[in-house]
Amino acid sequence: MLPFKAKTIIEPFRIRSIEPIRFTTPDEREKALAAAGYNPFLLHSDDVLIDLLTDSGTGAMSSRQWGAMIASDESYAGSPSFYRFEAAVKDITGFKHVIPTHQGRAAEHILFSTAVKNGDVVPNNTHFDTTRANIEHTGAEARDLVRAEGRQPQTILPFKGNIDLDALRATIEEVGVEHVPLVMLTVTNNSGGGQPVSMANIRAASEIAHEYGIKFIIDACRYAENSWFIKTREDGYADKTPIEIAREMFSYADGCTMSAKKDGMANIGGFLALNDDDLALNCRNLLILTEGFPTYGGLAGYDLEAIALGLYEALEPDYLHYRIRSIAYLAEKINAAGVPTVQPSGGHALYIDARSMLPHIPVEQYPAWSLANALYTVGGIRGVEIGSVMFGMQPDGSEKPAAMDLVRLAFPRRVYTQSHVDYIAEVITALYEQRESIRGHRIVWQAPVLRHFTIRMEPI
Repeated sequence: MLPFKAKTIIEPFRIRSIEPIRFTTPDEREKALAAAGYNPFLLHSDDVLIDLLTDSGTGAMSSRQWGAMIASDESYAGSPSFYRFEAAVKDITGFKHVIPTHQGRAAEHILFSTAVKNGDVVPNNTHFDTTRANIEHTGAEARDLVRAEGRQPQTILPFKGNIDLDALRATIEEVGVEHVPLVMLTVTNNSGGGQPVSMANIRAASEIAHEYGIKFIIDACRYAENSWFIKTREDGYADKTPIEIAREMFSYADGCTMSAKKDGMANIGGFLALNDDDLALNCRNLLILTEGFPTYGGLAGYDLEAIALGLYEALEPDYLHYRIRSIAYLAEKINAAGVPTVQPSGGHALYIDARSMLPHIPVEQYPAWSLANALYTVGGIRGVEIGSVMFGMQPDGSEKPAAMDLVRLAFPRRVYTQSHVDYIAEVITALYEQRESIRGHRIVWQAPVLRHFTIRMEPI
């Protein structure tokens, strides 16, 4: 019998518990958006039909995770739930010290508060918002060194998330080794369109950092998705499993920060993992002050159990194939209608190139923010701006346009079906056909740090 290759994307799970969603009218959504100061972050979630604001902590957990949570231990110190969590992290990453935190930004805060000082420079391919804010809070500079093609949405390359190795070396030489406490690499590169980083680039960046005696740290929020891209796109890895690839990836680093709300498949949690004994000791001391005892770190025992299993579930090949293919499927449908997106499609999200789609809206009127609001008004879909609102404000308070103005549609893990994706494609296509009617926005009020979370806008 001839082999059969299905064209339809089948979710690699069955649904046994559902959460109802509420349908609203465009008029109701326009009123809700106005009440929220035209900021999607400030919408009530029950006014959202399909919520793609973030993939962080919004996924569905498995029956195995729920079962482990019921069997968890809530001891303040020395819980067996912690030791199962620690064993899973060590098995996958190989790092010596595992420090639990309530989420990824807490791991960033502890690491940077301990290792980074005023006047330092921390290179990365592209820092995400909380990473950048935590670095700048210490008085240091968060410097983005993604390869040039990573700022070109329509350029198609397999690893557009790679750090520019020449720029990394030049930065270290320019500012001096004593002012570069660590080199970071974000996998996948969230702010750059969810683009992956190759193993060759990870290895080379590690070698440069270690040549200068500098620690090399991975921002591992989406380590499993990056491993899948390496398996499917990089020579020599097709026959390796995602967990084998992940282990090699971490072997080049001295530590990692992790939000377990992404590829930990949990609704809360994270960790900081390190090899350096002294640095880990200082980080644990700060952990006790800000998060909790080192064997719970701001998490309940049931959270630790969920993460311990979720880290492995994120590496399952059938799941990764379905997840990455689902994003590509949406990209293909809307690209066929002419909608410009970051190419090729990323792992956890689709990124619409708002600057290209809305050339009639000047950069200073925030085209990506305007597109995100139109997407909600027309179809009840909540996305997030990755552009000049999120990254335009400089540490000194001045304004500078971001390299790109994107709308990120981040997919919660194991939540939406292909029917939802087809609906999203219909809404985006309809919006593209009436794109000239979309208006820009101006700022009414803003906070001095991470302004996009609470900013209030108005249409122009």
